[in-house]
Amino acid sequence: MWLELRVERHVITRLPPAAQLTTSPLFILLRHTLLKIVNDPVVDSVLLGAGAAISLATGRFASPLSLPGLQIHLPDLDMTRFCKSRSVIFVLSHIMATGQIFSRNTQALFYNYKQLPIQRMLDFDFLCGRETPSVAGIINPGSEGFQKLFFGLEEIAIPVHSTIEAACVAHPAADVFINFASFRSAAASSMSALKQHTIRVVAIIAEGVPETDTKQLIAYARANNKVVIGPATVGGIQSGAFKIGDTAGTIDNIIQCKLYRPGSVGFVSKSGGMSNELYNTIARVTDGIYEGIAIGGDVFPGSTLSDHVLRFNNIPQVKMMVVLGELGGRDEYSLVEALKEGKVHKPVVAWVSGTCARLFKSEVQFGHAAAKSGGELESAQAKNQALRDTGAVVPTSYEAFETAIKETFEKLVEEGQITSVPEIKPPQIPEDLKSAIKSGKVRAPTHIISTISDDRGDEPCYAGVPMSTIVQRGFGVGDVISLLWFKRSLPRYCTQFIEICIMLCADHGPCVSGAHNTIVTARAGKDLVSSLVSGKMSDFSNIGLLTIGPRFGGAIDDAARYFKDAYDRGLTPYEFVESMKKQGIRVPGIGHSQELPKGKVYSEARLQRLRIKSRDNIDKRVELLQKYAHTYFPSVRYMEYAVQVEAYTLSKANNLVLNVDGAIGSLFLDLLVGSGMFSKQEIDEIVEIGYLNGLFVLARSIGLIGHTFDQKRLKQPLYRHPWEDVLYTK
Repeated sequence: MWLELRVERHVITRLPPAAQLTTSPLFILLRHTLLKIVNDPVVDSVLLGAGAAISLATGRFASPLSLPGLQIHLPDLDMTRFCKSRSVIFVLSHIMATGQIFSRNTQALFYNYKQLPIQRMLDFDFLCGRETPSVAGIINPGSEGFQKLFFGLEEIAIPVHSTIEAACVAHPAADVFINFASFRSAAASSMSALKQHTIRVVAIIAEGVPETDTKQLIAYARANNKVVIGPATVGGIQSGAFKIGDTAGTIDNIIQCKLYRPGSVGFVSKSGGMSNELYNTIARVTDGIYEGIAIGGDVFPGSTLSDHVLRFNNIPQVKMMVVLGELGGRDEYSLVEALKEGKVHKPVVAWVSGTCARLFKSEVQFGHAAAKSGGELESAQAKNQALRDTGAVVPTSYEAFETAIKETFEKLVEEGQITSVPEIKPPQIPEDLKSAIKSGKVRAPTHIISTISDDRGDEPCYAGVPMSTIVQRGFGVGDVISLLWFKRSLPRYCTQFIEICIMLCADHGPCVSGAHNTIVTARAGKDLVSSLVSGKMSDFSNIGLLTIGPRFGGAIDDAARYFKDAYDRGLTPYEFVESMKKQGIRVPGIGHSQELPKGKVYSEARLQRLRIKSRDNIDKRVELLQKYAHTYFPSVRYMEYAVQVEAYTLSKANNLVLNVDGAIGSLFLDLLVGSGMFSKQEIDEIVEIGYLNGLFVLARSIGLIGHTFDQKRLKQPLYRHPWEDVLYTK
């Protein structure tokens, strides 16, 4: 294999094949050339042949310097001064048609994260016994961090970079760029990769890349001795060493085609799909593939059939080549010329598909962009004949292709040019849990149970009701709550009652504790969520939703719980209230929330001036709820019991009225019982869990959000409590 030592874009010297590199004059020439380069003040970077290694700490070459098939000992070559003053970059630099482009140590950068192709590459690495993963880094524009994937049984984290430049700096050993970008950005990202010193092979997977862009990529790559595979390619593979993306398909197919260890056949095709077919065919009748490339079906491929055949010709391990072309274009004729000129001295078995095109009366476009005959010379028959005339083994039909490959291989074996490849048993790839569960091989416990919604189908479902049905049937918020909270579709009077509760409890002015603290938080410059749910934000704590509790809006559950227990046990209002008094428990749902000094008696007029709800100043919300229930509920026994309790408490004080919490709590009991859709156990569970307080939390969130927006819209400054409103005492 020929290598070049290059400085910038100028060839300094060309090194001969490995077999001739043991002569003393060449060592002298190499050493002299390197010394000349490092002492040249205008040289900014050095690119040295495959596998070159230098210690940037000492500035000395590693000894020995390893290249494929040869070793060079240069222990006395000191580059310390050069390393300290300039950027030194060492990468493999091949002319396109010189030989092997992949190895067991090849590493790649993967552009535009796709989990499955990367995992397939890593599984292939493990299958081949590689010590290091072939994917060094992932480039996802705008993202940084890590992606977790598997390398055999081990879970690894592959770095994610936001730019191509950053990835190349972080992974200088990665010299293959695998581009999974769409056709819109594939050309620009590929050109950016080609301009990186460390990248020497670019594989472009996308179809539909504009031909003008492709031509520019090809021109740049050839001018800089780089390799482009594609566009519209599945990639390539070197058996037992490295593969690009989805090349060769599943692990089962790779094992069946014996691609986990090297064979003796070099294969190149335009079609990625037919590559898989031929890998299988070649494995059946030969010792398998050494390297396979799909150049892609575009009119202007980044590298041609002949480019790769000439490469294969210079790889000692490749003993024969198999070529699959297709009608359209004249790419195959470059191979014909190479055969004519004697540049290929290994057997070539070739077939150009598309012979059926002549059966059509008019020109037919086959699958690939280039797969249409533009004249007789571009027909499959003409190409097959030209290849046959220049010495390639060309069968009479595709059906005979396998036989031709087999006979050519067996002849080489008989001549002693191919020795049998020892069969090895590849390691078993651990199966992903998801696929193992799907195939019934394992069972695994789930981590979450959900009974209220399901998003696995074409559309989300709430309690089994599809989203489209909810919209088409005109369901309201109450209906959605009945599905998600109670897992059933309640009657319309029930869902409307839920909506009324939400509307009546949405807000109660800026002075109540929840709204006040949300306003304070919003004025402190906090965001909506912080203002709504509060917590330890800025200098404030226990604000917003966190103030909802037994004393502020959270007594609905307790009211329902105590009223239900008392009614079900047959306690009279007197017995109920007095028993609560003995336990030191306030009766939930009774009394206005504003505290009044104990031991003082207030007149009705005084209570009204204080805006405290009383016997003659009933909460309008309670009246509306009671009126609705009397009109639509089949039974209101719990509400009637709560009213009886209110009558007794009013005899003690004018402000001990049934408040909105008590009204909602008692009426919700009537809703649950009267609907006939809940068992006693379910009703007890609903009250115990805290469903009813959920109504107040949901409703008051609307108001708290409104207060947050209101303060921000008004651009209110930071709140400071007035000192005259504080009692300072020791």
